[in-house]
Order: sequence, then C-alpha cells, then structure tokens
Amino acid sequence: QAGGCSVAVCPKGWLAFPNWAYKAESSPGSRQIQLWHFILELLQKEEFRHVIAWQQGEYGEFVIKDPEEVARLWGQRKCKPQMNYDKLSRALRYYYNKHILHKTKGKRFTYKFNFSKLIFLNCPLWDAGTQCRV
Repeated sequence: QAGGCSVAVCPKGWLAFPNWAYKAESSPGSRQIQLWHFILELLQKEEFRHVIAWQQGEYGEFVIKDPEEVARLWGQRKCKPQMNYDKLSRALRYYYNKHILHKTKGKRFTYKFNFSKLIFLNCPLWDAGTQCRV
C-alpha cells in the first residue's frame, strides 16, 4: 500500500471504490471534505442504503434514491441548512468537467464514478505494479 493508494475489492470480487477515499471521517462542519468523498462515505454505510446505493452489476455506478435526503445530509455535514438537491446537483456537475463523475444517460438520479481518474488525481505517481493493488 505504498502511497496510500490501495483499492478495495467488494465481497463479490469486483472493484468497488478506492481505499484512500475512506480516510478518517472529517468532523461535522468540516470544510475539508469534498462532495465526491461524502458520497463514497454514504455508499459504504449500510444505514444509508435506502437513500443512496451502488447499482448492481455496474462498476462505479450509483443511484440516489432520496435526493432531498442526500442533500439534507450534505448540508448537515457542511453546516449549510439551506442545501437542497438543486444545489447539490449543481455541485455534482462540477465533477463532469473534471471527469471524476458523470450522469448516466436515461437513468434518473444515477451517476457513475471514474475511479481511474480519481486515483490519478490523488496519486499522480500511481504505478499499477508497485503502488496500487487490486
């Protein structure tokens, strides 16, 4: 795990998300956490499966089942009580240009992570043979 860039494998054997995204949770109200990381946090926790969940059989794809609740949780984390899904989706669109995330065409509230881009952004010296494992 050199460089802190290992990749987690879910129980079914397919890549689920990068381990490095799950550093210790930021304190409530922290301005340090990014929205993509917050989404990964929600996706890993069983208690939020009714709100947001991975799409079965689609690597990196997730669906927001309760958009207003996800927005409320994000607003709570960032100490922004006026947060709503309209504002949150605007923030998600920021990631499209960075190729971190994209909207899945034809599926409402469904997005897909580009994990290879996230790994590249966070581990620019990434070498599949030495620093990251699958």
